[in-house]
This record gives sequence, structure tokens and C-alpha cells, in this order.
Amino acid sequence: MKDLLLRNITVIDPGGEHHEAEVDMLISGNKIVRIGARLPKGEAREWKIPGAHVSLGWVDLRVHFRDPGEEWKEGLTNGLDAAAAGGFTAVAVLPSTTPVLDARAGIEYLLSKANGHAVRVLPLGALTKGLKGEQLAELYDLHQAGAVAFTDDQSPVPNTRLMMLALQYCRNFDGTVFAFPHDADLGVGTMMHEGPMSVRLGMRGLTPMAETIALQRDLSLLEYTGGRMHVAAISTAESVALIKAAKAKKMKVTCSVAAHNLLLDDGCLRGFDTHYKVLPPLRDRTHIDALRDGLKDGTIDAVVSDHRPEDVEHKKLEFAHAAFGMIGLETAFAVANTALKGHMSLRRIVERFSHGPRAVLGLPTSHITEGTLADLTLFDPNCDWTFSAADIVSRSKNTPFIGQHFVGRPLGIVANGKAVLAKAVEMAR
Repeated sequence: MKDLLLRNITVIDPGGEHHEAEVDMLISGNKIVRIGARLPKGEAREWKIPGAHVSLGWVDLRVHFRDPGEEWKEGLTNGLDAAAAGGFTAVAVLPSTTPVLDARAGIEYLLSKANGHAVRVLPLGALTKGLKGEQLAELYDLHQAGAVAFTDDQSPVPNTRLMMLALQYCRNFDGTVFAFPHDADLGVGTMMHEGPMSVRLGMRGLTPMAETIALQRDLSLLEYTGGRMHVAAISTAESVALIKAAKAKKMKVTCSVAAHNLLLDDGCLRGFDTHYKVLPPLRDRTHIDALRDGLKDGTIDAVVSDHRPEDVEHKKLEFAHAAFGMIGLETAFAVANTALKGHMSLRRIVERFSHGPRAVLGLPTSHITEGTLADLTLFDPNCDWTFSAADIVSRSKNTPFIGQHFVGRPLGIVANGKAVLAKAVEMAR
């Protein structure tokens, strides 16, 4: 990469020497070489973007790229391009592909195909073979191949003993189990959050208890085994309380929330738009308020996109038959920042995209200072803008946010020796 000079950029780096300072930053190769005021341009390429801020690169803990097996929905390379557009420098990729990522070859395939991209792939290995919940996958072999954690995605392990064994086995190499808190039996045939709105719309609702029961089981197993667990994409007030209590006991547990669950409520389903059909479902305002408070006080460690591409054939159907999920990489920060602005400080919001996810996976963190690797996200937290179809980089278009007004926008990334500007920013230059 040609030397890059970031001009008049505000640093968001809690605890760092340049936090909240407006500086110039010179990047050469993959390192930050100088930080100061009015740095000479020399031969460097210059980026001067009004309102630009910079932080440690953002990490997304929950991304589905449909590769291998369903690349027409989302291939790995264009998925990573979407991640860069959303401000992410690393993404944890779910194993629920075809074939399932339950063997060394699948992990090696992802890492090899992503090699050289600005965005780093963090493969999540399957917890059980074929995601069937019957037999543990070769977890240590997956770990050796590069899997950063293990999960069966939206197919939670129904066998309690098997889940216990997984937590115990992963202790041997300090591995992390990603649990999805969902009781599949209670979820049969459900389409949205159970409450007054589901009754009004005549749709079978998913009770918050389906999340709570599964979470209580997994936390009990964690307390017994002493393992390490991350709870993916919680959506209820009860889950926030359970996680808070577990952390008070010094249990090794972390959790995340999907950005859209911080902004959208179940009232969005009044028009039966299948773009709003997600799992966990959009809840009511009581749960949303609890999620925001849990994020603010640190009970919730990270915000995720829960990016799940689907083609028209799987989304433009009667509501009951449509697939769950929406794309979210391009909008995750804008959605969360819009939902949380005025409720949380910018510093805390950025921490839930950068430091929090890194801590979940035990990834190294550093301050933005001279001599460190350039793993950076550029963003404007105050940009007023409207998301359009032209802003979608993902191959699939299943998002309810086209035409949505947001406050806060990712501008680009500098990572892995590469600099990538968001499409809209590049066009404006």
C-alpha cells in the first residue's frame, strides 16, 4: 500500500494518549509511523474526510457468508467487501454452510480464500458434526486449523450431556463455546415475538421463555464445568439479568446483541414484511430498553450484525414460509449508533464494536500510537444520511433498511496493509 496520510481525524481510543484528539496520521505499509499536527504530505496519498473519526478496527462476531454451498446468496470475497464497507476489519464466520465447517478442510478453505483481503476471517468451527447435535466435531483439530470458537449457529445442542462435554473438552485448550439461547421445541412454528402484537396480527409468537430456558441450562452447565462460553445474540430482558448474575459469580461468560434488536420492535411486522423476520425476533420496547441498558453497563460485551443473506426465493414468500434473517454488515454501526445516541457515549458504543468482541475471542488489543499495526476503522458518528440500495455491497438484498434515515456512518478501513474507502465516500471524493 502506498503511504497514506489521514488528515484532521479525531481519535477514539479510550485509555490511549491521543483519545479524542484531532490529529494527522501517517501510515506506511501496515504500520502507523507518525501521529501529529499538520504532518507533511510528501509522497503519501491523502484522505481528508469532513467529520472523520478513527478507532481500533471493528470485529463482528456473527456473520454468515453462505460459502461454500450457496454462493449465489453471498460468496466469501464479496461478503468481506461488505464487511469492509461496514467498517469491520475482522469477521467471525458461522459454520452453517454446505458442507458444514466441521472438519479441518473447511477451516483451511476459508482462511485460504480470504488470504490477502483487507478484512480478516475468523472461522467459527461447528460444535457438533453436521450441526446435528449428536456427536462432537473434532474440536481440537478445528482449533489447530484456525477456528477461533465453536457453535452450531441457530441449531442449539438439544442434548444436555453433549453440551456439558463440549464445555469440558474445550477447557483443555481454553476454547470458547458459542451458545445460541433458543429452545427449538418452544420455537416450532413461531414467526415473531409473543405479545399483544402477535395476537393482533394472528401470528404464532416466540415466548421470551424459549430464550431464558435455554440460557439457564447453558449457564448452569458453564458453572458446573468451569468452561468458557459466549452467548450469541440475546434479545430479552431476562437474558440480560441472567448474564449479569453469572458475571457477578465470576463465570467466564460473555454475550452479544444484534444491532437491529436495539432499534426495531415487533410493531415493524404490522405490514407482514418478511425482511423483519429474524431469529431471535424483534421484541417489544421493554426488552429493547433492557438490552440498551445491558450494553451500557457492560453486561453485553459486543454488538453484532447477525448478517444472514437470503435470496428473493427464500424471502419473498408468505410470512410463515419465509426464511429468518437480514443482511446487516453495511448497516450495523449506523443502526446501533442511531439506537444508542443520547443513551450511551460514543466511546462506549465504539468499545462494543472493537474492544468487546476482541475480548470475547482473546484477540490482542492495542492503542492507536506510533509504531503499532494499522488495524483501523474510519467513521463519522454524526453523519445524517439515508441508506439506499446503492449502498448494498452484499450479493443478497434482504434488508428492511432501504430508505431508513440513520445518524452515524462507516467511512472505510485501514487493515492488513490495505486501505478501503466506503463506496459512497469514494464517489464523493
